[in-house]
Amino acid sequence: MYQKILVPLENTRTDRVVIAHVRALARHCGASVVFIHVADGFAARNLQQLDLRESEEMRRDRQYLDAICEELTADGLSCDAVLACGNPADEITAAAVREGADLIAMATHGHRGLNDLLRGSVASELRHRTHVPVLMVREPHPKGAP
Repeated sequence: MYQKILVPLENTRTDRVVIAHVRALARHCGASVVFIHVADGFAARNLQQLDLRESEEMRRDRQYLDAICEELTADGLSCDAVLACGNPADEITAAAVREGADLIAMATHGHRGLNDLLRGSVASELRHRTHVPVLMVREPHPKGAP
């Protein structure tokens, strides 16, 4: 069904939710996986224009992506990692086309209302921009939370 799954990661504990789901889905479909993290700090957003070097944060993000990819590769899956810079929704949309993804799978926090407005929602923005199906895997609430 799916041949290439693009998985945006944030470098947070929420990533584990979507990684577990994608690991099973990719194995079931025989799909390859492309992990992407979009660095969006000052250095990342201005890397090209100001001819800046990769920031320490970007180096840590690259190491994180490589470690996740190695983990899945050791588990027998075909995997690649991409570190992008800029606006997350723009970069994920472009990567889906460039990589030939036929599914984008991402974790969501489940923010609502004002919280979503204040924090923004890459998932919401992405689903309006891309023609690639988007699978949203919601992070479970901690025990006792509504």
